[in-house]
Amino acid sequence: MKLRAGFRGPLARVERRVVACHRCPRLVEYLAAIRGGHPDWWCRPVPAFGDPRARIVLLGLAPGRAGSNRTGRMFTGDASGRFLFRALHALGLASRPDGSDPRDGLRLRDVFITAVVRCAPPGNKPRPDEIRRCSGFAREEVTLLPRARVVVALGRIAHDGWLRLAGERPGPFPFSHGAVHALPGRPVLVDSYHPSRQNTQTGRLTMPMFLAALRTAVRLAARGGARLSSRE
Repeated sequence: MKLRAGFRGPLARVERRVVACHRCPRLVEYLAAIRGGHPDWWCRPVPAFGDPRARIVLLGLAPGRAGSNRTGRMFTGDASGRFLFRALHALGLASRPDGSDPRDGLRLRDVFITAVVRCAPPGNKPRPDEIRRCSGFAREEVTLLPRARVVVALGRIAHDGWLRLAGERPGPFPFSHGAVHALPGRPVLVDSYHPSRQNTQTGRLTMPMFLAALRTAVRLAARGGARLSSRE
């Protein structure tokens, strides 16, 4: 599967570096093993996806083994993606309510999707050292989004990862679904439970809850606010 032409300029250069990354031996070996049984799958680090003029950044955990690790596009091809894109479509932020194939014409409006880890990890559990090596890509991407005003952390790991990238300790900013954290000089942080199958099927995260968190992000983005300086 070839790399799609997702972005231009500096974002395109980040995209190419993401896809070419081999810094985590455990994840490289895991993807190689999956590719052996599924040669038509993406099975590489997954680049970001979305609107380069977005005011809202959705920050996830990592690609799903049979989701974006298969399709090569963030949050597509599995139950988490279907839940996410139904919500984005309901709010007018996505052109389609689902995205299972990179050639389906799906477009995002005012939303950019990335993750703290770009390779599918065994058991969907990246190690701390893998998060440290990889999460800098997300920080770099956000500095290249001139209108970014809000980061929506999808889950506690994304929440903690973004705070560390922003130079903050997680302790003073506890994770809670729907919480809003003002970070001076940086995008506002909004928390949401991750739209994983485990959360949505058990009722820990319902569609009304998720839509409420996204509506908060839309309202905050419309007001403007701080953003991360590319010089920091």
